[in-house]
Amino acid sequence: MIEVYIDGASAGNPGPSGAGIFIKNNGLVERYSIPLGEMENHEAEYHALIKALAICVEKGYHSVSFRTDSQAINAAMEKEFAKNKKYAVLLEEALRYSKQIPLFFIKWIPSSENKAADELARRAIQMNKEANK
Repeated sequence: MIEVYIDGASAGNPGPSGAGIFIKNNGLVERYSIPLGEMENHEAEYHALIKALAICVEKGYHSVSFRTDSQAINAAMEKEFAKNKKYAVLLEEALRYSKQIPLFFIKWIPSSENKAADELARRAIQMNKEANK
């Protein structure tokens, strides 16, 4: 089972944002810091999820357990529902990707267990700020 830790972060709400993705793949580790531009923190969380799902689909991963410290993302994926229309569109995209992975799981974890993804998301914010200087 491949473990995927995701986090989205914003410096301001909205503000420069980034996605952090940390993947544990049978002893191998993959790290992604992806600048996202200007957006709200909650939106950045969805984009981190979508980017991570896209990576997993592209690499042909079949058995994946996602971990997020966002209770809203976890609940939206489990219920397949987001009240806010802006997030509903992002959720639909995430669900399309997740259905391409034969064994897909997502679970909420406390922030203290998601430090690697958080650090990668913060690095992406810095990359975002430097690109806009």
